[in-house]
Amino acid sequence: MNAALVAVALSLVSAAAYASAAVAQARLAGRTAPGTGTLRLLGSGAWWSAVGLNAGGALLHVAALKYGPLTLVQPLGALTLVAAVPLGARAAGRKVSTTEWRGTFLTLLGLGALLMTAGGSAPHETLSLTEALAVGAGTMAVVAGLSRPGARPGLRHAAASGITSGVASALTQTLTVAVTDHTTGPLFSWRLVVVAVLVSAFAMGGLLLSQTAYRGGLGAPLAVVTLANPVAAAAIGLALLGERLQGGTISLIPALLGTAAAVRGVILLSRAQAQTAPAAGAAVAGPAPSTPSRVVIRSPQATLRPAHGHLRRIRAGRS
Repeated sequence: MNAALVAVALSLVSAAAYASAAVAQARLAGRTAPGTGTLRLLGSGAWWSAVGLNAGGALLHVAALKYGPLTLVQPLGALTLVAAVPLGARAAGRKVSTTEWRGTFLTLLGLGALLMTAGGSAPHETLSLTEALAVGAGTMAVVAGLSRPGARPGLRHAAASGITSGVASALTQTLTVAVTDHTTGPLFSWRLVVVAVLVSAFAMGGLLLSQTAYRGGLGAPLAVVTLANPVAAAAIGLALLGERLQGGTISLIPALLGTAAAVRGVILLSRAQAQTAPAAGAAVAGPAPSTPSRVVIRSPQATLRPAHGHLRRIRAGRS
């Protein structure tokens, strides 16, 4: 079977696992207080279910990276959004809104345009130790900037999660190719040890950042994760791993148009999230009274004191 077809098939199953994990994380985030620490999450069965689904998706993703380049495999992660948005709406007991469908469609259309420009050959090049350390340091600096307090923390944490996961995928590809292709160097080396540590750190960091991002809802943060992930991975593939876009320079036009469509889709999903959140809050709070109540409840002491005073006046008149 063609290597590219194997990569696509593995990516499809991986996207389904990631979508189920995202819905599980969003449901857990909705039941978790904002100040809940990591240790409390580690004691939750729902958290470990999400971790297991993410781990399954990651293993399939690693296998796909063996057969396809980053510019092909990463955009296929957009299928996570296709499955997760309706699954998340069903878990919340509502229908997917028209705005959510439009946002999902535009995001997928944009990522599809990016996918058309991707190369189809199996990867051969790997990151050197210096390049891996530089990528790790740059990623940590970007994530630190996005994680600072400010407006729209959900979308910023989602962007940090997508970038972290994309970098982890790029490093994973280096690890996979180096282990399975002995022509790239010795099987055990300091470079592979460092890359393995970075992969573990960024994979767990991306998981925790996504958990934080999903507290405000699923659609828009997941769209940002889905968009930032392939962009970060493709940037590393094009800059450091020798990957090329199909069609040369002319392919930048559909790539830029696809990026614009995907960004528009994220904006629509963000608006839909802002519309559904107040409705959900109103449903939980219950209907407000139509007119203010005019009933005034007095204390028993306030009611009895005038009565006792009236009895004393009657007794005084009789005497």
